[in-house]
Amino acid sequence: MNAPSPIPPPGLLPAAARFGLLGEHLAHSYSRELHALVAPYHYELIELPPTALAPFLAARQFRGLNVTIPYKQAVIPLLDDLSPTARAIGAVNTIVNRDGHLFGDNTDAAGFAALLHHVGLRVQGRRCIVLGTGGTSRTAAYVLRREGAARVFRVSRAPGPTAAPDVISYADAARLHADVHLLVNTTPVGMFPRPSAAPLDLSAPSAFPALEGVLDVVYHPLRSRLVLDALRRGLPAAGGLYMLAAQAVHASALFRDLPPDPALADSAWRALRDQKRNLVLVGMPSSGKSTVGRLLADLAHRPFLDTDALVVARAGRSIPQIFATDGEPAFRQLERETLAEVAARDGLVIATGGGAVLDPRNVEALRQNGLCIFLDRPLDLLLATSDRPLSSSLDALRRLYADRLPLYRAAADLVVSATRPPAELAAAILQESRA
Repeated sequence: MNAPSPIPPPGLLPAAARFGLLGEHLAHSYSRELHALVAPYHYELIELPPTALAPFLAARQFRGLNVTIPYKQAVIPLLDDLSPTARAIGAVNTIVNRDGHLFGDNTDAAGFAALLHHVGLRVQGRRCIVLGTGGTSRTAAYVLRREGAARVFRVSRAPGPTAAPDVISYADAARLHADVHLLVNTTPVGMFPRPSAAPLDLSAPSAFPALEGVLDVVYHPLRSRLVLDALRRGLPAAGGLYMLAAQAVHASALFRDLPPDPALADSAWRALRDQKRNLVLVGMPSSGKSTVGRLLADLAHRPFLDTDALVVARAGRSIPQIFATDGEPAFRQLERETLAEVAARDGLVIATGGGAVLDPRNVEALRQNGLCIFLDRPLDLLLATSDRPLSSSLDALRRLYADRLPLYRAAADLVVSATRPPAELAAAILQESRA
C-alpha cells in the first residue's frame, strides 16, 4: 500500500515530485503504481487539508497533478483556464502547469468512456442512473449523454430544493427501477476499508429488472459488492480500475504534451490488475491447494498464505482439537475472521480450507480482491485422512464431495482440472490467470 507524502508547505514540493495526485485521504490510492507503468517520471501522493489547497496551487511548484476527492470542483476557481470538457462537466481531475498558467482538464471523461467500451455496454437509447452527485457523477452523466443515453438521472441521498434538474432521491430511483438499463456508482460506498457495503441491493433479480449492466468507479477492492451482485445475476459489470488506467494515460499525455496511446491503457490496466489481484485456491481437502499454492507463489513471486495454517496459529491448537473441544461452529468463526483479514490484502496466493466456500461471506470477501480458482480433482484421486475431521473416511469424503462440488463451481472464476503434476498445474494457473 502506498503511504501518502507528508503535507508539503506551499512552495516547498521537492523538485523530484513534479507530478502527483492531490487529495485529502490517499492511503488506498493506486495512482503512484499506475503512473509508474505509463511514464518514466516521479509521481507522488500529496495529501492536503482544505485550508492548504489554495496556497499549494498558488505556489505552482509542480508540472502536472491529478485531482481526486474532495477537490475536483474546489480547484476550479483557483485555475487560470479550463478545457471545454472540464467546463461542461464542472469538475477537474487533471491540472497542467504551463509556464505558471494553471490549466484544468477532465481526463475522467476519457477514462469512463474507455470503461464503457471495455465492458461492451450499449448506451444509445438506454435509461441510466448515476449514484452520487460529486465530480465523478457529473463526469459519468456527461459521457452517458454524449454517448446517446435516452435519460440520465443522478441520485442523491438528500437532494435539496436547489438540486440540479437531473438529481433525484434514492426513493425516486426505487420508483424508476423497472425502467433503468444501466447503473453507475460514483460514490465511495463499498470502498475499502468497508468493502461489504453497497449503495443499493442488487442481489434479487426483482431489483432493477431491466438492468443490462453495472459499473462502479470503486477500484479498491477490484470488485465491489455491487459488482459481484451484478455478476451473480449474469450482468456485465466492472469496477473502476480500467477507468483509472485510461484516465491516467490521458493525464500523463497532457502532462508531457503528447497524444494519448489507447493501447497503453489496456496494458497498464492488465499489469496493475495482475499485480493487485490475489490468486485464491478453493477445492476439496487433499486436492492439492497448499502444494500447488506454494509452487504458484514461487512462480509469481508472491507471498503464500494457507488459511488453515493461519487458523491453527490463531487458535494455538490443531484443527482436529478445535473440532473436538469447541465444535465446527467455533472453527468456522475463526476461519471467517481469518479469511476476512487475508482477503483485504492484495498480491497474495491464498490456499483456503476445504469448507471455506460454505459461508457466502467468505466467498464474497475472497472474490472482491481475488481470482477464485477451483482445483477440480476427481473423487477417486482424493484421500480420506484422519487429520481432517470431516473427511476422515471414504464415505464421509464422498458425501462431502457431493455437497460441496456445486459450491466450488459457483465460487470459481476459473476451474482447472487438478489431475496434472503440481508444478505443471501451477504454471498453467499462472498463465490462465493473466489472460
